[in-house]
Amino acid sequence: MGYSGTPSTTSLSADAQAPAGQGATTAQPAGKAGHAKAIAAITLGNGLEFFDFTIYSFFATIIGKLYFPVEGQLAQWMLAAGTFGVGFIMRPVGGIVLGAYADRAGRKAAMSLTLWLMTLGSALIAFAPTYAAIGLAAPALIIVARLVQGFALGGEVGASTSLLLEYGSARTRGFYGSWQFVSQGLNTVVGSLLGVALAAALSTAALESWGWRVPFVIGMAMGPIGIYIRRHLDETLPGVEGASSVETVAAAVTAAEVSMPVRRLFREHWRVIATGVLTTIGGTAANYIVLFYLSTYAIRILHLPMSSALWAAWTAAIVTVICSPFAGALSDRVGRKWVLGVSRVMLILAVYPAFFVINAMPTVPVLLAVVAGLAVLVAFTAVPNIVMLPEMFPRRIRATGMSVVYCLGVSIFGGFAQFFATWLIQVSGSQLAPAWYLIACGGVSLLALPFVGETAGRDIG
Repeated sequence: MGYSGTPSTTSLSADAQAPAGQGATTAQPAGKAGHAKAIAAITLGNGLEFFDFTIYSFFATIIGKLYFPVEGQLAQWMLAAGTFGVGFIMRPVGGIVLGAYADRAGRKAAMSLTLWLMTLGSALIAFAPTYAAIGLAAPALIIVARLVQGFALGGEVGASTSLLLEYGSARTRGFYGSWQFVSQGLNTVVGSLLGVALAAALSTAALESWGWRVPFVIGMAMGPIGIYIRRHLDETLPGVEGASSVETVAAAVTAAEVSMPVRRLFREHWRVIATGVLTTIGGTAANYIVLFYLSTYAIRILHLPMSSALWAAWTAAIVTVICSPFAGALSDRVGRKWVLGVSRVMLILAVYPAFFVINAMPTVPVLLAVVAGLAVLVAFTAVPNIVMLPEMFPRRIRATGMSVVYCLGVSIFGGFAQFFATWLIQVSGSQLAPAWYLIACGGVSLLALPFVGETAGRDIG
């Protein structure tokens, strides 16, 4: 059985009959409870996958030392950060392959597959021998693991975000979709707290010997948990087991359309892909710099202790978790473009002074205050962006379209953000260089915004 109050009967079918700009009929209390359970299941499962993928960044300095023994700590850090980015190379591939699978076999089937693949990647990292033990095979294993994880996450984002939006109505999709970003923040909260606990409880020798592997073992064990909590979700793709007959009739399509989502996507929607990728650049660069890079920056550049610096990641994540639903709800009321544009301009104006302040006063309280302020802006610029992407595509190619656009934008400008920021510091000699990177990405992303149609309040099918 699925959750009570399936999306097909409480909101989706009603939206299909309502005029554009009007929401679904009011759901019964049981339906609302069912939707709350569905959001929790999707969010928790998605958070588990992001935990597996992003925990690497919190231990990048240790992994660099153990698996990339080149001369100089900065070079080790760059190689470890580059390997973090390698996982993003496979995201567009995973987005195409697994997104198409989600548009043929259903959202649930694709999300189960991505969880198993993510578990495999975590296991490879958790038990990989170090360079001292097996030489060049050690960094090769880490790279393979990151490629597997990137492939998996590339498909997860499109399927899970599409499912969230398809549970919502024209008046609530922003709020529902915001939980995709909440799940990413939750994984960072858990990962940073685990990193702080390990750094505080273990000696440096123990942490470098075996302690850093603990989060990956935990992540490996989370795959089956994620599959279990998602097993009762209702499928929202027409024609797939679990989708209602009403929805199937309302969204009737041919078998050829089902079997060729990728070809249809690039043939009919290439302009949407281009504008979507450009708008994603600014949000994803800010997300990965503020949520993940600043803790490592605090250790390497500001020379703060690891246990203290990891609180920066925790602060950014908890602010993101709190602010994201408000950002989604606001975008439902005033429009995605308005919320995205205003917050992104504010972020561009704030980022250089923020880096200047933490370098002038490199203390933990100042770092946490700056990170909290930036995280508010990141939530309000990233949430409407990630909600808007799947809304641009019809349901039969929505997961594929969302996956391709998001992963192309994230792969280079998000995945390699830490590498680019570190490289800019090295070549320029300026510790403020990461701010330049964010300003450039934010400026480019705003150029495409006038060419994006407003999606809030519309029936998206």
